[in-house]
Amino acid sequence: MSLVRLNIKGISYSQTQNGAYALILSEVDGERKLPIVIGAFEAQSIAIALEKEIKPPRPLTHDLFKNFADRFDIVVKQVIIHKLVDGVFYSSIICERDKIEEIIDARTSDAIALALRFQAPIFTYKNILDQAGIYLKVNPKKDDENDPESLLVDELVSDDIEMVGKETSYKDLSLEELNRMLDQAVNNEDYELAARIRDEISKRG
Repeated sequence: MSLVRLNIKGISYSQTQNGAYALILSEVDGERKLPIVIGAFEAQSIAIALEKEIKPPRPLTHDLFKNFADRFDIVVKQVIIHKLVDGVFYSSIICERDKIEEIIDARTSDAIALALRFQAPIFTYKNILDQAGIYLKVNPKKDDENDPESLLVDELVSDDIEMVGKETSYKDLSLEELNRMLDQAVNNEDYELAARIRDEISKRG
């Protein structure tokens, strides 16, 4: 079976349904998206890895794993989403130490959080993408509420979904206020909020 490389397109969340998050992966050489429902902790960990400018005051679990692996010369070479059963994705982490390769089973959310920290590629098999991949035709001129991607995630978690980083309540705040809020969010270890504030700061250049 042939492998298809995936990139992370974004994380979506529900404001009214606790714990409702979805990770959207997209195939590198195609138009299909692979949506995966994940937990709140894993969503936060992935968001922190994507937001490289946000440094937690203490290492998260996946950061601890990375530090542990670095200390013992273990490298994550790649992650493969290898199975889909009853809507649940199963993944393997391909590791290497002393030129010996090992395969470790993992939850897909954990595997991707680690792949980001090791800058390792993410793959799935073509048959899984054929089964669960979805084409999204996005018209950038439409409002976010009509975004097919948001509608897709809405079906996954059965609630209203808003893409992380599309928070609009910060638009009237100054950069100084945003930076102060960012520092406070990081100190409080509220990394989901910190990621949204960082997105707003980045949009202003």
